[in-house]
Amino acid sequence: MAEVEYLEGPGGRRLAYAFTPGRGPVIVFLSGYKSDMQGTKAVHLEAWAEAQGRAFLRLDYSGHGASGGVFEEGAIGDWAADAETVVRAVCTGPVVLVGSSMGGWIGCLLARRMGAQVAGFVGIAAAPDFTEDGFWAGFDAAQRSRIMDDGAVELPSDYGDPYVVTRRLIEDGRQNLVLRAPLPMPFPVRLMQGTEDTAVTRATALALLDHIDGPDVRLQFVKGADHRFSDPACLTLIEAAVREVAP
Repeated sequence: MAEVEYLEGPGGRRLAYAFTPGRGPVIVFLSGYKSDMQGTKAVHLEAWAEAQGRAFLRLDYSGHGASGGVFEEGAIGDWAADAETVVRAVCTGPVVLVGSSMGGWIGCLLARRMGAQVAGFVGIAAAPDFTEDGFWAGFDAAQRSRIMDDGAVELPSDYGDPYVVTRRLIEDGRQNLVLRAPLPMPFPVRLMQGTEDTAVTRATALALLDHIDGPDVRLQFVKGADHRFSDPACLTLIEAAVREVAP
């Protein structure tokens, strides 16, 4: 396992990352909301990449994992800027972005910003625009009033502590939506979605498939897989997807 290192990110945020050298393009793992680079998929892919002699990067956004900052103070724009800063600092050549859940949204933002440096994209239960189409769309009138007046609302989570959704998260999310404007991806794209995912719907996966403008975009549904998408069979499918976009 690669040693965790640190660099100074936007606003002086201390950002943690782990880089494994090897042949390019660099495989960059982008984790999900409240997740971090110690997750099953990130660690598994790092070991797989090392065994293949491939370069690999995993990182923590501010407020996540080993990075500095407070989670509840962050937002999509911050976390995308954090990821972009680390990728640009560590990777000098082409990259393949592998985004899990919220990481899929951040991967879409990086694909827009980094242009020709991005050589491929793998989305695992990608959750583009979830602050608007998931959180805000699902709030009732009382929750919307509370978040606007009090600045935050708590939502139950299947993965531990409640989600604290802030007004800033919602408003910043609206400045970073990717399904409302063109999303060119002129490189191989592989999207994967479990049929038993209760956090990201099949409709979201299909919307992203339809919205991406690219010559080689494919979506794979996996019957029985949930949002974690991290059992041995799913991990093998992720490996195969990475091989397809970065042979």
